Amino acid sequence: MMGLPRSARAAATVQAAHGDGFCNVAFFIAHARQLARDDGLTLQFVNSPSFAEQVTFLGTGQVDVSVLPYTNFMALYDAGAPVTIVAGGGVQGIYLVAQPGLDMPAKLKGKTLGTFQNNTLEVLPYDWLKKNGVAYKDVTVRYMDSIGDMVAAFKAGSIDIASTIEPYGSALLSEVKGSVLLSDGVDIYGPQYTDCVLAASNALLAKDPKSVQALIKAMLKAQLLWEQDREGLLAELVGTYYKTSLENARIGGKAQLAKVDQRAQTDFILNRVDSVMALGYIKKKPGKDAIDWSYLEAAIAEVPDVYAKLKYKSA
Repeated sequence: MMGLPRSARAAATVQAAHGDGFCNVAFFIAHARQLARDDGLTLQFVNSPSFAEQVTFLGTGQVDVSVLPYTNFMALYDAGAPVTIVAGGGVQGIYLVAQPGLDMPAKLKGKTLGTFQNNTLEVLPYDWLKKNGVAYKDVTVRYMDSIGDMVAAFKAGSIDIASTIEPYGSALLSEVKGSVLLSDGVDIYGPQYTDCVLAASNALLAKDPKSVQALIKAMLKAQLLWEQDREGLLAELVGTYYKTSLENARIGGKAQLAKVDQRAQTDFILNRVDSVMALGYIKKKPGKDAIDWSYLEAAIAEVPDVYAKLKYKSA
């Protein structure tokens, strides 16, 4: 067996959950084209009706891996779920969009914010409002079930502020005349701030670490394909993976970047813990043992030519 090529090892299937935004794009491309097949791995998506269920599926072992906001990972980790961050997903692309006329922080007091519980989409407005002198308790928080519900609620005027992700933020700005972009996150976090990460169950890491490595390798290949042929891939992804127009997806794809190698964001991820604790979602700060980049590093070592061509990678 030691003489056989890697692709000849026993076939494996990894069950995965995912979100909706462009932070999942490398994950989606890896799935659409089954880019880990040469390593004997099939990536299978498990449909989760709501975002909360996506997180629950990973925490309870119903799926092996998931691309999810780092904030939700922290809550799972704090609760004792056997999960580890092994790679990145996407950076930037969180949009805080307000109804027409709500163009100043002071005007937001008493207004309704649509968001998702213990999500980067809740931590960003919490941080942004705090920085701009508005207490989180001064807005009415409404937790949504899905991005589709968020978009519909904002268009109907039943929420005043939408904390959403690309390409849906761009869709609201283009389709709701006069709507206001309050923040894209860069104004408070700086460029290339982490949104989503790839987390794996510790059971999979112990049983079949090569599958995790193969998946990350496939995502690195997917990121390069995305950077080299975004337009061609959008035609493949819109409709199946992104329920929006091609034009909105073009805008969103530029705003939220695929970045599988997020080793440089380690401190950013861990420093956001303070906000997650202030919101009451975790009781203790996770240490650096919550993140294990060794699987990413092993994957990079297998495709140095791919990694060398990537535009977005660890500094």
